[in-house]
Amino acid sequence: MKLSYSKNEKLKSKKQIDQLFSKGRSISEFPLRLVYLPCKHSDNEIMKASVSVSKRNFKKAVKRNRIKRLLREAYRLNKGSFFNNITTQYALMILYIGSDEPSFQQVESSMKKLLNKFKNTISER
Repeated sequence: MKLSYSKNEKLKSKKQIDQLFSKGRSISEFPLRLVYLPCKHSDNEIMKASVSVSKRNFKKAVKRNRIKRLLREAYRLNKGSFFNNITTQYALMILYIGSDEPSFQQVESSMKKLLNKFKNTISER
């Protein structure tokens, strides 16, 4: 799997996002939460992911956008090592649930733990 986060890999469909929150399952590794749902994508991407940061905890858009950039970068760097052998298509939403601004090292270590939990959860099914 390439170390890129291209346009095709981004979850943008409002319909899929609504379905993800209504029928999806979640895994938490503080300060991150992953909501996932197996689904079919028309463009044959294995994973479609999106990130979100609560406006309640971070009033300023500058801080929210910075945390979203950190989340996307941590996902981009680590997805290849966790999703190489997966054949089922999934929609993912990564939420930042912490209340203080993190460093990249904190986000990356939490992302690795979260993706590892996700990999173990779907391999049990």
